[in-house]
Amino acid sequence: MPQISDKGKLMPSSPIRKLVPYAEEAKKKGHKVYHLNIGQPDIPTPEVALNAIRNLDEKVIEYSHSAGNESYRKGLAKYYQSVGITVDHNEMIITTGGSEAITIAFLSTLNPGDEVIIPEPFYANYNGFAVSTGVVVKPITSYIKNDFALPAIEEFEKLITPKTKGIVICNPNNPTGYLYSKDELEQLKTLIKKYDLYLFSDEVYREFCYDGNEHFSAMNLKGIENNVILLDSVSKRYSMCGVRVGALISKNKEVMAAAMKFAQARLCPPSFGQWASEAALNTPKEYFTEVYNEYIERRNFMVEALNKMEGVYCPKPKGAFYTVVKLPIDDADKFAQWILTDFEYKKQTVMVAPATGFYSTPGLGKNEVRIAYVLKKEDLANAMETLEVALKTYPGRTI
Repeated sequence: MPQISDKGKLMPSSPIRKLVPYAEEAKKKGHKVYHLNIGQPDIPTPEVALNAIRNLDEKVIEYSHSAGNESYRKGLAKYYQSVGITVDHNEMIITTGGSEAITIAFLSTLNPGDEVIIPEPFYANYNGFAVSTGVVVKPITSYIKNDFALPAIEEFEKLITPKTKGIVICNPNNPTGYLYSKDELEQLKTLIKKYDLYLFSDEVYREFCYDGNEHFSAMNLKGIENNVILLDSVSKRYSMCGVRVGALISKNKEVMAAAMKFAQARLCPPSFGQWASEAALNTPKEYFTEVYNEYIERRNFMVEALNKMEGVYCPKPKGAFYTVVKLPIDDADKFAQWILTDFEYKKQTVMVAPATGFYSTPGLGKNEVRIAYVLKKEDLANAMETLEVALKTYPGRTI
């Protein structure tokens, strides 16, 4: 019988999606499942984007330019300029989601065996992108005790070897909700400059920064313009994850020329997604104000509810719409499965993402889960009540 590839064997399962069969079984039993496991907001997609698709008058759905529609890229450049990022439409390639942006960035800059340092816990699919491109992830641990702040630069430096070619950050962070400050990024810049590394900056949650904290883009770090590669997506900004449109942006002309060859090899990004995304650029400011206020309310409610539970610690996220929570449990993977298969409260249960899947270092995250506060407050209230009862009855409770 033919064998699958080594990469096929190494490719990790999604820690978020691998529990889906258990959730489906719970639903078949008539249980309401509150999905706190995935960053799929229930916020409506902007009407301008939906109307662009509803009112489409195309007779042929053609290939677009491999870099993406020029009109969209020009509009997107204006958006970046409006948030203080000076970029030209020729310095970006539209991709099939942020996922392809990261994959193409890795393929364009790194060789198999090259190493990238990533603060953990980190977005689980970075592992998958690394496996598919032959890149080696070197994790550097951040800790819940200081709310997952950027590790000390000295700790980064200890991990640098001749194979180290880059550092990956997600800011605001998925899964922790931590927002790296300008000072933290300036510290990181010294390292990037000293060792001439790439800085891959995933900034898809840029709009979601709370409590007066402002997002500072890695694109605005002076002196390392050719080292920075910005990775972005419309999925969360406009609550339209399914359109699969992202962007790869850099001032480095050699990187962009290499990336274009990979972009040409996959032909073009999705046409419908680009049309929706271009229209979404005209989303009224009131939409973002309402969304911002809604997430603040959800976050505050959830953080307070979690920290009232015995043995639970939840940091207060400064951005995005996730948090990693410490629970009084023996094994997050067992708990996440148990709460779907062996537990129900008022015919309802909760789906969470075990934090083990967001760490690269074995053994970490065993008593932590990622929670996404992407549900309306009424559903969050029911989910928190259900989770509290589950923690009290879970056989593997540690305190």
